[in-house]
Amino acid sequence: MASQSSPTAAPSATDVLRQRYTDRLPASLSELTGPTHGRVELPLHIAWSGLRTYNLDQPRQRMSYYRTALAEGQRDDLTVLLNEDVLVSLWPVLRTLVSRHIREVWETAFPALASGTSAAA
Repeated sequence: MASQSSPTAAPSATDVLRQRYTDRLPASLSELTGPTHGRVELPLHIAWSGLRTYNLDQPRQRMSYYRTALAEGQRDDLTVLLNEDVLVSLWPVLRTLVSRHIREVWETAFPALASGTSAAA
């Protein structure tokens, strides 16, 4: 007699990634109280190779810092490393530099980010 496979399918890679980034979200953008200027260093568990120290007063470094933190940071990291006002101002460009999964999760959770992209475009 042939065995039957379980009717429950494994989650897709997309579902797994979306859940990973959803679990990392702060409850609100106002929880993002990180620095706005100066030199900052990402923890080793976020930036394990390459550049770890960034000058937030340099636009390219600031963008790279935010991109790395969004991709690799956990919820507690994001709240102390990112700043609400800076994230909102960077988002129209930053959203094009992060993965589709990060962009969708953040814009779904925080519609203000998605609505700000059309005004800036």
